[in-house]
Parts: sequence; structure tokens; C-alpha cells
Amino acid sequence: MTTRFADHVVWITGAGSGIGRALALEAARQGADVAVSGRRAEPLEQVAAEVRAGGRRALVVTCDVSDPGQCRAAAARVVAELGRLDVAVANAGYGASGLFDRLTIDDWKRQFDVNVFGVLNTIYAALPELRKTGGRLALVSSVLGLVAVPGQGPYAASKFAVRAIGLTLAQELHGSGVSVTTLYPGFVESDIGRVDNQGHLDPTRKDRRPAALMWPADRAARIMLRAIARRRRELTFTGHGKAGAFLGQHFPGLVHFVMSHGAVRKRTLDAGKKSQA
Repeated sequence: MTTRFADHVVWITGAGSGIGRALALEAARQGADVAVSGRRAEPLEQVAAEVRAGGRRALVVTCDVSDPGQCRAAAARVVAELGRLDVAVANAGYGASGLFDRLTIDDWKRQFDVNVFGVLNTIYAALPELRKTGGRLALVSSVLGLVAVPGQGPYAASKFAVRAIGLTLAQELHGSGVSVTTLYPGFVESDIGRVDNQGHLDPTRKDRRPAALMWPADRAARIMLRAIARRRRELTFTGHGKAGAFLGQHFPGLVHFVMSHGAVRKRTLDAGKKSQA
């Protein structure tokens, strides 16, 4: 068994499901003690129970990352109860979706409160402790932090911002002993497709992401933790994610042509439905 995180303390936000849950379980399998954060205690307790069943310590710290005070308190509790902080993963987030004229300013504000300021709050809370241990900071962006698509404006904008934060911080912390890894996953199994624009989970909501392209969360977690352990600056993963990022960066005109025509078709279909109603 890989033990690259043996006796490390790892704090993961958004750890109650999906990628965050998988990261917590995989980090524990690789020897870490794990602190799991999120807004809902029940799923966090389930993750913690699985970690403890594998022989590692686990700490549940409920935390709304959009609240800087809660983030500071969470980091302080991690250190107080687990002794140190070696790895912090800013993973918490959700996706607000919809065509631009159907979104409100409040939709954008909520998206940035969680996906951007939540990441910043996590960084500011964790960084003083990571400086003490020469630790690792990981920020979870998305392939949509590299290429934008219609109907995902707020989410893509927030993930573009996370990319800028990660790359800037990697430059500023170079030589400090603290590494910064920014991660750009493609489609990975999670609850994100069942969360509405207000950030509320609806288990009955249909996940419209393409099932054929979906990666298992445990596979994603292994690749992400390997990149974090190696102190890589960036990692884009899933095959389709790499392809989309490559096209977006090297053939932006082609991407614009395909995506803009898709947006036109969607507007036409929506208009037809309205007229029939």
C-alpha cells in the first residue's frame, strides 16, 4: 500500500461526498489522519467512521467556507486535536448554471461566495499552519477553469478565478517550503449535478452530465493525491478533460464556433417551448 502521506494531517473541505469524500478515504489509506469539513454533519460523520475503521484518526469539523470565521476556527481545531496541519485541500464548491439572461446577480454572488471566497477563506486559515510544516496546499478548480461553455458562466468564472489564485500563490510561495497544486478535473462522480443555483442539494434532481464520460471519484482521488504529494503546480485530468482544455487553449476559435452554435440551438429550442406554452 502506498504510504506517501504516512502520519500527515490532511484537512479537506467539501468532504461529505464526491471528490472530497474520496480524497479523505484515499488519504487515510495512504497513512494520513484526516479532518473533514462541510456544512452537513451527517455525511461527514459517515466519512469519518470509514476513516477510523481503516485505523486512522478522523475529525469532523462542520464549516461553511463562505464564512471566514468558521474557516479560521476549523483550522485551529484541526491543529488543536490532530496536532498539526500538513495538507489542506480547498475542495468545497458547487455549480450555478443557466443562460446569462436567466441568471441574477445574486446567483453570481452566491457562486463566488463559495467557489472563490470559500477557497480564499480556506487558504488564509490554513496557510499559517502549512508554513510551520512545509506543507502542501491544493485548490480544486475544474476543466471549466480553462475553457468556458454556454450555460455555465458563473461556475466557469469562479473556476477561472481559482486558477489565477493558485498560479499566483504558487509564484509567491516559491522557496517558502509550501507548495500549491491547482487541480482541473473533468467529469467526476459527485453530487454537484444535483445542487441547485442556491447551493441546495436535491437528491431527486437529474444529473445532466454525460454518464459515459464520468470518472469514479476514487480514481480521481488517487491521481489528485499523487500530484499533491509530488508538489506539482497544476494537473488536468480525465481524458476528455485534457482534450477540452487543449482545444480551449490552442484552438479557441474552433471552441467558440462549436459552443456558440450550440447556444443558438438551445435558445431556439427554449423559444419554441415558450411559444407552445
